[in-house]
Amino acid sequence: MIRIYGDSISGNCLKVKWVAERLGIEHEWVEIDIIKGETRTDEFLAINPFGQVPVVEFENGKTLAQSNAIIAFLADGSDLIPDAAFERAKVLEWQFWEQYSHETAIAVRRFQKHYEKKSDDEIDPHLMAKGRRALGRMELALLGNDWIAGGEAMTLADISLLAYTRLAHEGGFDVSEFPAVHAWIARCERELGLPHLHEVTDVQV
Repeated sequence: MIRIYGDSISGNCLKVKWVAERLGIEHEWVEIDIIKGETRTDEFLAINPFGQVPVVEFENGKTLAQSNAIIAFLADGSDLIPDAAFERAKVLEWQFWEQYSHETAIAVRRFQKHYEKKSDDEIDPHLMAKGRRALGRMELALLGNDWIAGGEAMTLADISLLAYTRLAHEGGFDVSEFPAVHAWIARCERELGLPHLHEVTDVQV
């Protein structure tokens, strides 16, 4: 059995949880409260010197951090990773983009607004503009496609992007303004057996 250290408010941690559950990987979830500083304790830093969640500890004592690295390892050989080299690379393309251009706006604004309780005036206005551009980029990719990387089935790219897109409203983003993204969220939620956070009719856009 693997042990997953994560905070349930973190989209990056939820990615790992969803992949483990989707693939039926037996695991123990260890809740780590970021806001209380539990990633900075000596006990946690002994597991992950980077001081971040998620991190997975394996039975042999090895550990692995960084959400997209973890889910790539867990999903190796599964239907969440395409067989063909180019399609696999497209999944990676979206995952790299998610960490650099999506999470850095949507997740950051969500944390500041929802958890730090900052007013809109206290938050960098560029975060809203950058987040909306990210959602617009996803909207274009999902026009006529069910899945973000353009294939026939859900991949790790969808799971990576779902984590914070699904919670974007907590950062003040109105996902209903992006109908293809809105429908994709519902599609992913059904695929993963998650509760629907947004009322939406799943139609082809």
